[in-house]
Amino acid sequence: MPPHEPTEPSAASEQPPPKRALRLLVVDDERDAVVTLSALLKQDGHEVIEAYSGRGVLHLVRTHEPDAVLLDIGMPGATGFEVARELRVRLGRACPALIAITAWVQATAREMGRTAGFNHYLTKPYTTAELRAVLAALPPTTS
Repeated sequence: MPPHEPTEPSAASEQPPPKRALRLLVVDDERDAVVTLSALLKQDGHEVIEAYSGRGVLHLVRTHEPDAVLLDIGMPGATGFEVARELRVRLGRACPALIAITAWVQATAREMGRTAGFNHYLTKPYTTAELRAVLAALPPTTS
């Protein structure tokens, strides 16, 4: 799926849990953030793969074939921007949806996210409704 403009869903109405389960890769160097987000996603019926750094994400994507990668930006070693660019270059059209989940709210960071290939850009703190809306908007996969 080629990248498109990152979206910012409206939290005006509560988004119900999704009707289809997704396979999601959650990547954040903050272990508590991964555990908390994974618990929410699992509660909604999704399968979750966890990673605590940007290193090795390409291997995890190839091995587990997630529908989407929820990726922190500010990680040591390999930033979310670097990981997103690598995934887009190496996987091309086979790249899953990329969702930035970050505290980086600056317009320049959003532009860097778009350039790196993120499909969506959620800023912390985001609501469950916002996250569910982004996941519900993902196109069905053919795998």
